[in-house]
Amino acid sequence: MTDAAVSTAGLELHYGATPVLKGIDVALGKGKTLALLGPSGCGKTTLLRLVAGLLSPSKGSVSIAGHPVADAATGLFAPPEKRNLGMVFQDYALWPHMTVGGNVSFPLEMRGIGRAERELRTKRALERVGLAALADRRPSDLSGGQQQRVAIARAIVAEPQLILFDEPLSNLDRELRENMVGELAELIATLGLTAIYVTHDHSEALTLADEVAVMRGGLIEQLATPDVLIDQPATPDVADFLRLGGVAELEHRDGLWFFRGSDVALLRHRGQPGDIAQVLIPTNAITLGDIAPGRLAATVLRSQFRGDGHLASISIVGPANVELQVLSRTKLRPGEGVGLSIDPARIRSFGKTTFSSTEETFEHA
Repeated sequence: MTDAAVSTAGLELHYGATPVLKGIDVALGKGKTLALLGPSGCGKTTLLRLVAGLLSPSKGSVSIAGHPVADAATGLFAPPEKRNLGMVFQDYALWPHMTVGGNVSFPLEMRGIGRAERELRTKRALERVGLAALADRRPSDLSGGQQQRVAIARAIVAEPQLILFDEPLSNLDRELRENMVGELAELIATLGLTAIYVTHDHSEALTLADEVAVMRGGLIEQLATPDVLIDQPATPDVADFLRLGGVAELEHRDGLWFFRGSDVALLRHRGQPGDIAQVLIPTNAITLGDIAPGRLAATVLRSQFRGDGHLASISIVGPANVELQVLSRTKLRPGEGVGLSIDPARIRSFGKTTFSSTEETFEHA
């Protein structure tokens, strides 16, 4: 992407002989948000710090607005203050002894900008985040959500090309965090920000971002829009991390696809005897019912309430180590037996084997 607001090429970071990042290529367009999503230790915060200039790459390069700011091959390295970016941290990093206005104005003061210009820019930044009336308050007088807005105002006051968010919602309680996700997404869009957003929460990433990079072991496992990630996860690890359903291995025998190592058939579809396929059975492919002919028998392992119902993990009777997820309107109890109907058109395969909705459906014995 030649007009990328930020891009990396072959980016690596090693600590001694240990690779932390193993070759990262990304390009983010102006006005877009990229979420770096993954578990602790996957490299997402390291990637953010390399873009910020808080770390220097072992290999590869970083460019902002088309200008190189770090290149391991040439030794080029621009410090953070030369990269024209803003940062919003986990703990907001607000100074308690300063007013809201003082916190927002501080980066301009460090740049040697005159008082009149500082006051004008600070007022404008606070207006943009809806806090102009609170300029003389202390951070301790504000709610968690308001403090976050102060941190954003401080990050945008110098009108940077790029804003970096380092898990900014992780210190909020669950209810406030859920409320703030939508509000933050609206704020980013309204301000027209270009942003990189680090999180381990997949719902945050899918709500906020135009593109999501799912990271694992120092690599990007998949980089795609939220819709593509949900509909077409590239690997079983991506599907598992996003909690899209259950992953199972199937084998082809006698014109049917069986759960591998069992006599339980899932669907009828063409294939060669001995073929192996790894598939995702999404939560929305499963319909719950009583145990009855034509349905798979399963046992409830555990159940957890979420906003739209109870999400239950279930084990199919017969195959070993096949765990699926199903949404139920009522609470299911561990050990309870249930019957399942699975829509073959919703099954997604990884690799060369595909299952089309035109194939004959199969009723379970």
